[in-house]
Amino acid sequence: MTNTLLALNGLTKAYPGVVANDDVSFAIKEGEIHALLGENGAGKSTLVKTIYGLVKPDRGEMTLKGAAFTPADPRAARASGIGMVFQHFSLFDAMTVAENIALGMEAPPPQREIARQVREVSEKYGLPLDPLRIVGDLSAGERQRVEIIRCLLQDPKLLIMDEPTSVLTPQEVEVLFQTLRKLSAEGTAILYISHKLEEIRALCDQATILRLGAVVGECDPKVTSAREMAEMMVGAKLQVPQRSDRAVGRGLLQLDNLSAPAPHQFGTPLREIRLTARIGEITGIGGVAGNGQDELVAALSGEMRVAAGMIKLADQPIGNLPPNARRKLGLSVAPEERNGHAAAGEMSLIENALLTGRVPKSLASRGFLRWGRVKDFAQAIVADFDVRTPSVESAAASLSGGNLQKFVVGREILQEPKVLVVNQPTWGVDAAAAAAIRQALLDLAAKGAAVVVISQDLDELMEISDQFCALNAGQLSAPRPAAGLTVDEIGLMLGGAQSDAVRADA
Repeated sequence: MTNTLLALNGLTKAYPGVVANDDVSFAIKEGEIHALLGENGAGKSTLVKTIYGLVKPDRGEMTLKGAAFTPADPRAARASGIGMVFQHFSLFDAMTVAENIALGMEAPPPQREIARQVREVSEKYGLPLDPLRIVGDLSAGERQRVEIIRCLLQDPKLLIMDEPTSVLTPQEVEVLFQTLRKLSAEGTAILYISHKLEEIRALCDQATILRLGAVVGECDPKVTSAREMAEMMVGAKLQVPQRSDRAVGRGLLQLDNLSAPAPHQFGTPLREIRLTARIGEITGIGGVAGNGQDELVAALSGEMRVAAGMIKLADQPIGNLPPNARRKLGLSVAPEERNGHAAAGEMSLIENALLTGRVPKSLASRGFLRWGRVKDFAQAIVADFDVRTPSVESAAASLSGGNLQKFVVGREILQEPKVLVVNQPTWGVDAAAAAAIRQALLDLAAKGAAVVVISQDLDELMEISDQFCALNAGQLSAPRPAAGLTVDEIGLMLGGAQSDAVRADA
């Protein structure tokens, strides 16, 4: 790793009210696994979009193998040997793996030839994948393999990966790392973005840290602690969530044999889920993506109706009530997908604050919206959860993914619900913001709310949960006290193994 592959020199990009990249300079060597770190809004996304031809810088230059590199669009970047695996997969569920891969090719060969190439590459890099399978039937880890193989078929010199392990099991993470190490050994450089700093330490050779759009340091992750890197990112001492003594009271949310058919062809049916969430208690629900998390959230929020008695709030049957009626009774839900589900991208933050806060925060009176109160509510969310935005008038789509996540979760917490259900609360946020969100969830429980946290981040669940359940194929395991659970026990629960004990209503 002695030869420079890609060099960035003085890259600057400004948008109205914010400098996204400020005189950014660093280099990536051939075969190097290079981490790009920074808190939400630090400029990481803008920078990789510049490399991939999606953004044109205001100033600065790039060189690739010593030659000027100015990609006009992603097609030009790919032609120069730059591949990118985005955080959000761009795949069509109803099509096969081979058909999806063909869509990313300029001049795709016959399907039989694509299938042969997929099998060859998947075998070479330890990414088992059947090119004839329907994408809708694949796990999240298998979908990511489709995206990676799509890039590898282009024989990239540099592979950019944005939060690649956010939806993977520990076993799938290890398979991915083996693949990346093999690519590195063959000379492919990898630019790796992740907020999981222990993974950075295990995988990466070098790290560049951004703060407020500027490079503030570089380090060797193998000799720099995760805490040190996090504090370089935020420029301050990292605060660790603190539990306070809190009494657990009566059950507030009861699920009694909650069952529902799959909402679509590739969905997961819910099967006889039983659970009680109590006052002052955080219930953690773990599971690999695609095991019924979205369906459970939809049933709890009211987006998917079920028999009235299957869901009770303070002993009142609510399974057949719509979302706003449930919010009026004190049940708030923050879904996983922030773009288009939890928030409307084209609407301002003020309007997005109104979407779920209208009833709980009394933002309307006698049929008229109280815009002053709506704006105050939006500003409180931005201030309390450190949402980086020029103004509450800004569109939700203009925020980085992590900042929008902070806004969505903060919006629900500040409504002070009796019960909060949140799916992937710290998805895509930096270490400091994740700690702040977890602390806010602990504080909400301390005030007497029942909190249900659905997450694929087991460390997160073990840090804040009082009881833990696992969701597997639409079934929920019996709850167990989170304290003292071992990795092996959690693994068995995630895999669907459970005792013959009565299911989760104890």
